[in-house]
Amino acid sequence: MAETVIIHNPQSGNGAHADTVRARADLCGYALEQTEREGEAITLTREAVGAGYSTVVAGGGDGTVNEVVRGLDEAGAFDAVTLGVLPLGTGNNFAEQIGVTDLATAFSVLEDGDRRRIDIGRATDRPFVNSCVAGLTATSSSETSSAMKSQIGGLAYVLTTLRTAVEFDPLELTIDSDRDDGAPAWSGEAICVLVGNGRRFTTEGTTQADMEDGRFEVAIVRDVATLDLMSDTVLERLLGRNSAHIDRFQTSSLEISSHSPEPVRFSLDGEIVEHRDLTLAVQPGTLRIAVGEGYDPDPGTTGE
Repeated sequence: MAETVIIHNPQSGNGAHADTVRARADLCGYALEQTEREGEAITLTREAVGAGYSTVVAGGGDGTVNEVVRGLDEAGAFDAVTLGVLPLGTGNNFAEQIGVTDLATAFSVLEDGDRRRIDIGRATDRPFVNSCVAGLTATSSSETSSAMKSQIGGLAYVLTTLRTAVEFDPLELTIDSDRDDGAPAWSGEAICVLVGNGRRFTTEGTTQADMEDGRFEVAIVRDVATLDLMSDTVLERLLGRNSAHIDRFQTSSLEISSHSPEPVRFSLDGEIVEHRDLTLAVQPGTLRIAVGEGYDPDPGTTGE
């Protein structure tokens, strides 16, 4: 029996990779399972664990990675199974953070790449590996069509952000963290809250967060006029400018509480959930993962 199985989402990205993935899987002697609907990768992962596979590979974008991790979590398999990633989605942000930049690199990493133990995040009852975001960014992500992503890739998210910015009501939040003095880490109106486990929301240097330090990278974009948002925050993302409108800190846990009766939309690795209150915590060294040469176990700080 093969030791490795690929859980492949054939609809991810441009959807033109099915034959290539199957051919490479056959060449390497890997088993292959393909999803047909949203959420199926969770079930297929649980079944793969039950069948005794020691490596489960998420073939798709960040959403597919998240579903496979959820399957590992539900199967209680973090101690027994290694996660691999084939970057087949539109953005493939998490794959980039672990040094898996393309399909050829991904298969090379599966064969003889390093294995590391990295942190995962938990949002109440849901695991995530890359990021949890709330506010404008989460709204833009959920409203970006598959057709637009297929046509213009990651730029689709930026264009949707620009389109929705003028219609977005800021979030009124209190954010508690693991501060020793017990005071709230932050309180006020925010355009978005960005919590990174695998990624860092930065204006300089690497975007990879330290995935082995037991801490989240948190960035909060305070409520500013739409003109400021367009000229400052979006330009920071596109051109690398710094911004006086962004607060940053690191923490091993935080609780985000909304002052509105309406639930807040959160994006967990691109998967949308809604809560009025959400507790986030790091689970250190939980996930064994195959990483490429570009992965840095100690990426340092942003200097901010």
